[in-house]
Amino acid sequence: MNIYLAEFLGTMLLILLGEGVVAGVVLKGTKSENAGWLTICIAWGLAVTFAIYAVGEFSGAHLNPAITIALAVIGEFDWANVIGYCSAQIAGAFTGAVLVWFFYQPYWKNTSDEASKLAVFATGPAIRNSFSNFVSETIATAMLVFAILFIGVNEFTHGLKPLVVGLLIVSIGLSLGGTTGFAINPARDLGPRIAHALLPIHGKGSSDWAYSWIPVLGPLTGGILGAVLYQIIF
Repeated sequence: MNIYLAEFLGTMLLILLGEGVVAGVVLKGTKSENAGWLTICIAWGLAVTFAIYAVGEFSGAHLNPAITIALAVIGEFDWANVIGYCSAQIAGAFTGAVLVWFFYQPYWKNTSDEASKLAVFATGPAIRNSFSNFVSETIATAMLVFAILFIGVNEFTHGLKPLVVGLLIVSIGLSLGGTTGFAINPARDLGPRIAHALLPIHGKGSSDWAYSWIPVLGPLTGGILGAVLYQIIF
């Protein structure tokens, strides 16, 4: 499989399963309505696990521009492939978000709260404070990349590393995700936010572009910090 197609499909699967659980929890009338934060965190971890299993053999399953750029900065990934990877990831995230919108068609009209509809697609802060929100995304993503790098040098039973990375996502979500919704991935937020802006979602309201730079620049900054920290220590 072409590496860019693999990143597209892997990120699409990630968003379909990840944002699918958010839709199930926040949209009115679903059987999983109000299932809670634990459900969301576990489902996102499983989404990452299965997306890595799906395409890891072909592209390394970055599925995240913060990871791609961080690896390039420390010399572990070819800069020539960075634009292609990041573009494929954003396109895959956009497509996954469109599929979530289509899957939950009857429930958009059934849900009156605009913020809940946006939450299906994009992250937002519990308390809006640009500096604090940026720091949250930076630190969470730094820990993500740092942990992925040291997971990579450990020996596990064959095929278990994707599951370990999925558990890492659950841990980050439960421990560090309550402030901003743990985007920790520019594609995960930007692609679906564009979808929210373009799709004919009933009563959708604003796409909150004023906040959108934080889940993009925060993870990019944190990813580089995490990779550099790992390189310094190890």
